[in-house]
Amino acid sequence: MYEIKVCSAFEAAHFIGGYEGKCARLHGHNWTVEAIVRGDKLDSLGMLVDFKILKAELNKVLDDFDHRFLNDLETFATDNPTAENLARIIFERLATSRIFSGSTKLYAVKVHESPNSCVTYYE
Repeated sequence: MYEIKVCSAFEAAHFIGGYEGKCARLHGHNWTVEAIVRGDKLDSLGMLVDFKILKAELNKVLDDFDHRFLNDLETFATDNPTAENLARIIFERLATSRIFSGSTKLYAVKVHESPNSCVTYYE
């Protein structure tokens, strides 16, 4: 079994509605996102997934969030834009990419809202 990971980032603001504390106020993060792929079959070049292609697919998903006020997005009409919800949504969107087939699957998405705080979503 092979596992590869790419990292990317975006900047966005949000607040957590109903939260009692500082996160109830408008604030922003430099979000870092990791996409982790697993599989057991390599292509003819000896790659599970080309890092460049995986990162491009991740960036397509992250473009929807970059330099945005997350609470205003339809995606968060019923859910708070927490790191947990972001990780799930990014996973769901990235998992539909054409680069995943056969035994090669998106395994997890990790979202860091700060250097010391992150969440990992697995399906």
